[in-house]
Amino acid sequence: MRRPISAIAASAALALPGLAAAQPAELVIWGGPVYTGDKARPKAEAVAVAGGRIAYVGARAGAQARVGPRTRVIDLKGAALFPGFTDAHAHLRGIGERELTLNLEGAKSAAEVAERLRRHIAERRPAGPVYGRGWIETGWPEGRFLQREDLDAVARDLPVILERADGHALTANSAALKAAGVDAHTAAPEGGQILKDARGEPTGMLVDNAMPLVMKLVPPPGEAEKLAAYRAAFKVETAYGWTGVHNMSVDWADVALLERMAERGEATLRVYNAVDAGQAGPLFEGGPRSAADGRITTRAVKLYMDGALGSRGAVLFRPYSDAPHVSGTYVTRPEEARPILARARTAGIQVSMHAIGDKGNATVLDLFEAAFREARPNAPRGAPRWRVEHAQVVRPADLPRFARDRVIASMQPSHAIGDLHFAPARLGDDRLDGAYAWKSLLRSGAVVAGGSDAPVERGDPLIEFYAAVARKDLAGFSGPEWRPQEALTREEALRLFTANAAFARFAEDELGAIQAGKRADLSAFSVDLMTAPAAEIPKGRAVLTVVDGDVVYESLNGTPRSSP
Repeated sequence: MRRPISAIAASAALALPGLAAAQPAELVIWGGPVYTGDKARPKAEAVAVAGGRIAYVGARAGAQARVGPRTRVIDLKGAALFPGFTDAHAHLRGIGERELTLNLEGAKSAAEVAERLRRHIAERRPAGPVYGRGWIETGWPEGRFLQREDLDAVARDLPVILERADGHALTANSAALKAAGVDAHTAAPEGGQILKDARGEPTGMLVDNAMPLVMKLVPPPGEAEKLAAYRAAFKVETAYGWTGVHNMSVDWADVALLERMAERGEATLRVYNAVDAGQAGPLFEGGPRSAADGRITTRAVKLYMDGALGSRGAVLFRPYSDAPHVSGTYVTRPEEARPILARARTAGIQVSMHAIGDKGNATVLDLFEAAFREARPNAPRGAPRWRVEHAQVVRPADLPRFARDRVIASMQPSHAIGDLHFAPARLGDDRLDGAYAWKSLLRSGAVVAGGSDAPVERGDPLIEFYAAVARKDLAGFSGPEWRPQEALTREEALRLFTANAAFARFAEDELGAIQAGKRADLSAFSVDLMTAPAAEIPKGRAVLTVVDGDVVYESLNGTPRSSP
């Protein structure tokens, strides 16, 4: 068990530096700029850590006075140190599964997907269904979604299910459709779509609530498979420089698994769980829980209002500009959500609700307002810090409602630099005024927390930071209609992934800044995010990740090392 510094000792480090200096630090970091995230003292030269907490922030000489015979001293060699970066929206097990299954991230065509599938089958020779994830058709020369015929050419008899990157659609080959009993006569379930061709036959593309029709063919992972996925995810995330993750749509059984990993010292990230609403009964009954000195905290429930923009499942007030017969699909009907929200409000559980379309977002805000009003008529509006996850397309008139109701906008900047290639056609110009509107939300007084939505996106904090400040894709492109005024300053972007992410999980007193007494969660990158040209930011890499004073990833000497 780590040795927590007492509140008295934390205060002494601020008020009586001489007394704090009498106790040697366990870890001292210097040799590069230190950006504290503290408005009163935004920069420093060195940081000292004791008992898993920040014991000193300031000049190098002050840190030198805290170096003892057992102190580990890390020289940043010019790298920049920041408060620990937290991914405020990711799917942790999915990140690990991406590493262990057929990863289709970055495929540039349907033909490339088919070739990757062919190689996967040749190398692994699977006996059962093949599952993969990560394809996205944006920019493909085929100019369409992946179809069953693309997969049939490679695997005619072996069922294949390939999930789109956003997790809101999949394509199944003919063998999978047949095994699942999906044909031209199959009716789409409520909240889902079965796309069909001109003959009325399924194209293989299933959206949102129709996905389980074929996903039932994939055996659910056992504990060993889950454990392998989480171990892979911890390794990936700490190597990216993340110190914490807000883990979305978590299976209830995974909560105990993660807690056991933490007790064994395997949880190298600080994990904040939002349990899938369909499994949240034990959370409502037992209330928030935390384990292993705060490494694993479970305090939220995750719901889905609508689908994704890319698969045209996001709910819009008007039809899609490039598909006039489609307006999106509610994944959860409002009447189904109301009792869940009421129960969460009563139990003191935070609600994180997915909403992407403008009507989807308006519906969530309406539901939240009603829940706040009905549970305790005299309570401050929005006191539970409920969150809208994504908030991608919002009517300008609805933007001020986030601040008014104290609803957190949990947003992922990389969505804007991926979607810029198709969103104008999907939405039309007028709806872009409230799309990916981080700056407008901040100006209105709302709290915006930053995440990645990995494995939907790559999950690199440097890409997320770059997207927030540049609002351009990785090649430097951004169309003239892409609302450049919504780009953030470097300071605003830093707060998205540090202070605001800490606030969004009720931990602003513990995390989010390099200040004496706070937990020693630290991220260092080879590029100075606050001064480097924007185009250089995604070219950098994480060089040091520290959680509770433990060095969980380090590559300052060119050889990456992860713990445990």
